[in-house]
Amino acid sequence: MSNKDIVLTAMRELFHDKDLTAIDRYWAEPYVQHNPTMPNGLDGLRAVVPHLKGFSWEPARVVEDGDLVMTHSRVLGWAETPVVIVDIFRLENGRIVEHWDVVQPEVAAEASVNGNSMV
Repeated sequence: MSNKDIVLTAMRELFHDKDLTAIDRYWAEPYVQHNPTMPNGLDGLRAVVPHLKGFSWEPARVVEDGDLVMTHSRVLGWAETPVVIVDIFRLENGRIVEHWDVVQPEVAAEASVNGNSMV
């Protein structure tokens, strides 16, 4: 399984299926989290997932470069309004060990200055 496949499977099982055992299969300690609202370690993931209501993660682009996988996605249920997120995952030995993200409120194409969609 490629790193890209691991990330896509891990995210689907954890966030869509709400299967907390996915953390044990696809993530590893020490898990370094760069999102300023989340703590380091896997307990942060275990704590947040059960409270996500109406969550949906729709990756539009996925890029793999060695041990890094980047996803560009439209997400519902992370914030009060839809957001567009670029997630960067670093893997070691087939497990996710580090995460960065950039989160922006979604702006409809017709409301943007350039007329382009964000995803």
